[in-house]
Amino acid sequence: INSGTLAGIGLDGLKVFKGIPYAAAPVGENRWRAPQPISWTGTKEATSFGNDCMQKPFPSDAAPLGEVPAEDCLYLNVWAPDTTEKAPVVIWIHGGGYVNGGASPAVYDGTEFAKAGVVFVSFNYRLGRFGFFAHPALSAADEGPIGNYAFMDQIAAVQWVKENIAAFNGDPEQITLMGESAGGGSVHTLMQAPASKDLIQRAIIMSGGGRSLMGERSITEGTDQYPSAEQIGLNFAEKHGIEGTGPQALKAMRALSAEEVLDGLSMMALFMPSSGKPTYVGGPLADGEIVQGSTQQMVEAGKVARIPVMVGTTSQDIGFGMAKTKEELYSSFGPYADEAKAAYDPNDQIPLQILNFIVGQDRGMQEPARYFASKMTELDQPVYLYRFSYVAEAIRDGQGAQHASEIPFFFKTIDDKYDELTQQDKKASELPFNYVLNFVKTGNPNGPGLTEWEAFDPQAGNIMDITMNAEAVHGVDPWKARMDVVEKAASLMPPR
Repeated sequence: INSGTLAGIGLDGLKVFKGIPYAAAPVGENRWRAPQPISWTGTKEATSFGNDCMQKPFPSDAAPLGEVPAEDCLYLNVWAPDTTEKAPVVIWIHGGGYVNGGASPAVYDGTEFAKAGVVFVSFNYRLGRFGFFAHPALSAADEGPIGNYAFMDQIAAVQWVKENIAAFNGDPEQITLMGESAGGGSVHTLMQAPASKDLIQRAIIMSGGGRSLMGERSITEGTDQYPSAEQIGLNFAEKHGIEGTGPQALKAMRALSAEEVLDGLSMMALFMPSSGKPTYVGGPLADGEIVQGSTQQMVEAGKVARIPVMVGTTSQDIGFGMAKTKEELYSSFGPYADEAKAAYDPNDQIPLQILNFIVGQDRGMQEPARYFASKMTELDQPVYLYRFSYVAEAIRDGQGAQHASEIPFFFKTIDDKYDELTQQDKKASELPFNYVLNFVKTGNPNGPGLTEWEAFDPQAGNIMDITMNAEAVHGVDPWKARMDVVEKAASLMPPR
């Protein structure tokens, strides 16, 4: 490849390369810098994962890490068919709220894709304060772009694929970005970023929202109630006894240990009330270069990659709601309060806690996915909207498919997730995997033996549901009335 020679593993008709550095280690002087080039002499062994990026692992993560987290973590992995024919490429971006996750979990294994004739790439990107950080000393140093180091890593990984994947018999003109949760949000970002939007031909967005990118805080502009990223960087430095905005302050911050920079940040910490000054920016920053606006703003302006998209959610996705009464919840719909009550709980039978969750997931995940599908359709792109409702039989408790539970089914790695599998579980994995595979290869999920999946039509409100019976059912969304009223209420708000 461009940076040197690799030795991987030949395995069952596949070529597997793990732990390939796609940039120099982001440590020392490279902490809080755009990814720097790397090269080597001789042959580098690429037979095991590199470190996952620095983080405090999430105890109940749907995809527990397979490697020890460390700051030296900019590695990617390739699974490829052992043939000489050009193959389409899928690039996987893991989720984890931009503070957790990595490429090493077993459920992210690319073997089944490679067996099916696709080159599969996964990679790590900087997280938390390593991935999103600003400080006046960084701005003054003028070492390059600042703020969204996580996205800079992602763009560097996509550029690496574009430049090197032909060496693995991948087709650099047939690249699909695929991500879940924060990874899905990252796909939204890379679809708008000038440095990446023209490098990709298709996108699969799993529970990635479709309106907000989760943050978009300004680097330099802020208020006392919503401080700038630079002010939060000053707060962080102050907490560690570092003052000033010049070279010495930057040197001192780069001399902190990785544990000191991490400072206990985790997925759980994001939802814990904080009494002191904020020391983490919370995620993506509006830097004007990579993040030029929210997903909603950019897609409404038509400033996104015009490519086929598969987008969807799980049936019990992430949902938050704090209304103290049902009346308070419905009043949040403004003039559509009565319509909301009719759509959600016309007979007043659903407990408030559950109602808060349902409305929360509709606002945060379900409707934004449909909204994005609608806007991409207006840009004359085919969009395939789905909902994944299947729950593995061994863990059924009467609830729906939780956030991230679709991943092992989409990857056909359910053996790595569940100890006990039924025939129906296996059927439930074959369905989405084949749809995804067809989409990666052609931009259309349909194929022989599969239920016809029509492109989204905003007027019809159609969706493909992978049901609890392991069936693919296509038709009008049974939650259409809920989606419609959420959309109407959202239309009263400024783009977010």
